[in-house]
Amino acid sequence: MNEALKELLDLLDLEQIESDIFRGRSPQDRQQRVFGGQVAGQALVAAGRTVPVNRVLHSLHAYFVRPGDPLVPIVYTVDRIRDGRSFTTRRVVAVQHGKAIFMLSASFQTPEDGPVHQAPMPDAPAPEGLPTFRDRLAPIFGADLADKITTRRPIDLRHATPLTWEAAKDPALATPESKVWLRVDGELPDDPMLHLCLMTYASDMTLLDTVLLNHGLAWGDKRTMGASLDHAMWFHGPFRADEWLLYVQDTPFAGGARGLARGQVFTRDGRLVVSVMQEGLIRVTDAPGAPEVG
Repeated sequence: MNEALKELLDLLDLEQIESDIFRGRSPQDRQQRVFGGQVAGQALVAAGRTVPVNRVLHSLHAYFVRPGDPLVPIVYTVDRIRDGRSFTTRRVVAVQHGKAIFMLSASFQTPEDGPVHQAPMPDAPAPEGLPTFRDRLAPIFGADLADKITTRRPIDLRHATPLTWEAAKDPALATPESKVWLRVDGELPDDPMLHLCLMTYASDMTLLDTVLLNHGLAWGDKRTMGASLDHAMWFHGPFRADEWLLYVQDTPFAGGARGLARGQVFTRDGRLVVSVMQEGLIRVTDAPGAPEVG
């Protein structure tokens, strides 16, 4: 298990400071704002701590209200909205400096049987034959910067489609679809809720990139800025976040300085286990620049 994953697992191990009140922190690398996947994953941990173990998460809906401050703790308050015979509903508010920065609603269900169908898994090359994220970045930014970027990442990403920075350099590579294999970079314990929280974290890493990829834009190209606005996930079945998962993403719409992206997550044997939707703020200036990552 690499150090980045150890730190992420530590970040997800929230401190309980009162009944239904938890406290989390951010990594020490001090980015400008808290990564959205982190606050979503921590909020889901807080919700899960108040739910009976025999009820399984089936959906979450979240809004990113304000940028998170990585220098101060985040307080998560959980409201026990409903405990019914089949469903449990929780609402979580993340607070910093006395103001809400994030809101999440999550629903849990007692397992039941019913009709079954799913979308087929698209074709994609096997992850073992694809270059690592570091190897894809090195020709663009140089080996030293590629090493610096990827050593901080707890998720192993293998792109089967172009990176946004590649499409920014070559507009012919722009595409409305992205396929990424991902897995947590280390072996995890058999806690199903932990795997759900880590998938929630990882789901925010590449989804809005699909909107940029469609237009030959990239974060850090000195003309594009944005932020997640909301995020929704539906969990269809069990999976392990430390085994390869195919994250198929596309973008049905962009306009009004917002972009919509959707994703489907498949296990290697073809089971659809997660569906994702996200809308993000995307603003573009007229001044092009060389891509950079930091």
